[in-house]
Amino acid sequence: MRSPWDNWQRANPWMAAFGLGGRVRFFEFGELRLALLSLLADGPKHGYQLMKELEERSGGLYRGSAGSVYPTLQQLEDELLIASDRQDGRRVYSLTPAGRKELKKDPDAVRRIWDRAERWDEWGSCMGPDVVVAIAPLADVIKSALRATRRTAGHRDREQKLRDVLERARRSLDDL
Repeated sequence: MRSPWDNWQRANPWMAAFGLGGRVRFFEFGELRLALLSLLADGPKHGYQLMKELEERSGGLYRGSAGSVYPTLQQLEDELLIASDRQDGRRVYSLTPAGRKELKKDPDAVRRIWDRAERWDEWGSCMGPDVVVAIAPLADVIKSALRATRRTAGHRDREQKLRDVLERARRSLDDL
């Protein structure tokens, strides 16, 4: 059974997409560097390719900026974890042996990053201009569900009824 925290973690991409609940960060401290090292483990890439791959892996909900990606690449190069060469007028980055060693220090952290990206990708596939028709009614449903949560808290039978109502709504929407 999921804890409330697990549900909140799963909702964060949606919250970020609609600007609710404050700013939600895709990468925690130090994770962008691990993600870049991980992407370079697949082979050399230039900065734009890395930014596009980060965007694709998050379903478009994370868009790395030059102001975050290039300084991180420079830091990784200064630490001798990556090296760069000029190819066809572009700077192409590749992983060094020290970078591979760094990447192997915490494989679970790398897995968590890409697991989170996969969850964001699920949300990104739902987004588009046609979503606008559902935003106001969806906001009303969320407000009603939150009000009902207050009224049902601590009463297992009512909490289950609320979950059942929401699950029926989800299934009905998926059937459309």
